[in-house]
Amino acid sequence: MNSISLYTERDSIIHHIHPTNKVIYIFASILVPILLPSFAVLLGGALFGLILLLIGKVFKRALPMIGFVFLILLTVIIIQGLFHPTNSVLVFTIGPAAFYQEGLLYGLTITLRVMNIVGAFLILVLTTKPSDLVDSLVRRGLSPRFGYVLNSVFQILPQMMVSMKTIMDAQRSRGLETEGGLRVRIKAFLPLIGPVVLNALTHVKERAMALEVRGFHAEGKKTFLYEEKSYIATKPIQWGIWAVIGLAVIGRLMG
Repeated sequence: MNSISLYTERDSIIHHIHPTNKVIYIFASILVPILLPSFAVLLGGALFGLILLLIGKVFKRALPMIGFVFLILLTVIIIQGLFHPTNSVLVFTIGPAAFYQEGLLYGLTITLRVMNIVGAFLILVLTTKPSDLVDSLVRRGLSPRFGYVLNSVFQILPQMMVSMKTIMDAQRSRGLETEGGLRVRIKAFLPLIGPVVLNALTHVKERAMALEVRGFHAEGKKTFLYEEKSYIATKPIQWGIWAVIGLAVIGRLMG
């Protein structure tokens, strides 16, 4: 795996799909549930995303992120089950807490909608090199300067994780306790904030200098050092995704 991105190297069909098609898939995962907000469509979209992660051989890599998001969304289901304004049909009770069908279904709908989007984004970031994504977008008219910024955004979280691990190792070597109970971990976390923020600011300055060195302000048409990579069934996949979006629009108009 690339040390400064979430991309995971695998030999799968998903890795050989054009990056812009994955971006269009994200757009579809957001738009289709809005156009057709039925439970079946939401569940089908979420399951389809999980299947793509399995085909891409990155499901294990995605599982911690999916689990983290689901734990947060679980609180939404609980709150809606308890306090949604339309609650009327009682499903079950736990002590003094009563959970209602309307709130639980509403919370589950929100959860599936978010999981749809999260799954689509994970497919993009785990199976696509940021450089390949930016290269494909720039070739289709995106500003090279904005493309560089976009590439940097994909690298921010992994870089901060690497930086925090390095700083924690350095602090530990100086005798700082970083493992133990919640109180110990909070005390260990506070000395990390300053170095991590300063390190992030240093990276911002370095990226600004890199823009100048690479001639992003130079006039004239930009050229590419490498030929564009070849991908499988680029047009059919793209047409298929747009067809699904079109059918969703038609379904909404007819509904």
